[in-house]
Amino acid sequence: MDGIVGGDTWSRLIVTVGKGANGPAVKAAQVQLNRYGYGLAVDGDFGDGTDAKVKSFQSSKGLDADGIIGPDTWQALVTGSSGSNGGGTSTVLTHSQAAAIFNGAGIGWTSSGNCSNRNSTSCTSFDGLRRASADGAVALRRASNCALTITGGSETGHAGGTYSHWNGYKLDFSPTACLSNYITGTFPRTGTRGDGAALYTAPSGNIYARESSHWDVTFLN
Repeated sequence: MDGIVGGDTWSRLIVTVGKGANGPAVKAAQVQLNRYGYGLAVDGDFGDGTDAKVKSFQSSKGLDADGIIGPDTWQALVTGSSGSNGGGTSTVLTHSQAAAIFNGAGIGWTSSGNCSNRNSTSCTSFDGLRRASADGAVALRRASNCALTITGGSETGHAGGTYSHWNGYKLDFSPTACLSNYITGTFPRTGTRGDGAALYTAPSGNIYARESSHWDVTFLN
């Protein structure tokens, strides 16, 4: 079991499995779930633990959280995007859609104005957020095992540019000790931004900038 989805593995992946199942297809699912930081034992047993993680993953991808790994869930596991509902990583979300994803992953958010109006600098909005950015936040939550609080989204008032908050590429996170230790201990420092923020870059290309009051994260994948 190497976690590589080649021709032979793919033929086994197209098997619908759920709670109570066991065998190679369940092992393949557990390997894929562990790519997203779920930490399952790869034992081929679809028990309560695997069932709970599957439902959590499905919720994070905007799929029906029924615990059944069918074609749509397999696609999301293997490619990182869900296909049946148009929920690919290039999809642009509404605030409520993104909020549902974050709620499902246990990610919180705050705003100084306690609002979500994209056109107000005192709000934290997710309108126009890319699905890839929402998925990236969920993956960060799983991999770091840190409580995450978003302090900035797609609202006006941030710096412009192609890979900007407004265009849905960036989220700001409260700089807890857990998150800061995870980022600086996992990703190499790759430079210093013009404003003095230290930069750390993940293998995926995502960029973590340590600003004075938060982590500014650019989700490129």
